[in-house]
Amino acid sequence: MMITYRSAGYLHLSLPLLLDSLGENDRVWLWHNGDDEATLEALRPYTSDPRVARFHHSRENVRLHEPTNWLWQESDAEFVSKVDDDCLISTEWLDTFAAAHRDIPDLGVVGSWRHWPEEFRPDLAERKIQTFPGGHRLMRNPWVQGSGHLLRRQMAVKAGYLRAGESFTEFCLRLAMEGAVIGFYYPFIREDHMDDPRSPHSLITTDADLADRLPLSAQRNGIRTVEEWIAQLERSAVVLQGAPYAPKHYHGWRPKVRHARQRIGKALGLRVVPW
Repeated sequence: MMITYRSAGYLHLSLPLLLDSLGENDRVWLWHNGDDEATLEALRPYTSDPRVARFHHSRENVRLHEPTNWLWQESDAEFVSKVDDDCLISTEWLDTFAAAHRDIPDLGVVGSWRHWPEEFRPDLAERKIQTFPGGHRLMRNPWVQGSGHLLRRQMAVKAGYLRAGESFTEFCLRLAMEGAVIGFYYPFIREDHMDDPRSPHSLITTDADLADRLPLSAQRNGIRTVEEWIAQLERSAVVLQGAPYAPKHYHGWRPKVRHARQRIGKALGLRVVPW
């Protein structure tokens, strides 16, 4: 599924790439939030594409909860995903992740990686990288990013779908606590997050651009400048690689995630903004 909102400047890149990555039996569901005419105009040529199974237009910006459950509840697919409208997935993501799911029975969610090669920290990540049946390797983590992942849909059904007010991170943590294997495929399959100012496709080059497009993560952390946004993205890469993957570390998970993040950041000399 792709959820679109004020993304005309990115859709001409992200949606065709997503469609071209599909196999013969794969389909995309589209959900558009709001009435931005430029985005709707960019979407219209694709609503009749045979690779698009469903299109829904919500006049309100209902964000993520409602469209996510729409897909999980109404689809009968074995695996489901969300790819953000500001992200460019790698062409091999779907085949690779589906193969991993079929070889690893307990795999719940496997994710793409949106951080840069120079941000890889082998001193942190290598202790979390494990090999699974079929030769697949994952950097284990009890959550992955909300875009460019592949989820075993029956696990979402069993878990009762996405709860009111629950983020995708929180949902992944619930699955991990119930025994699901979750992690980033390794070697990393990269997703280009175009709202990262370092992306060659980014529309965020100035502080004014950032204010106009302010990503949710930046909003939650009080980010106001491009410099602050890049620094947060760099911190996130370190935290993901350093966070413990065992679910027991996240019982009463909110304070433990926050404290782990602050502890890792302090050890590395980083200023860490609380989640």
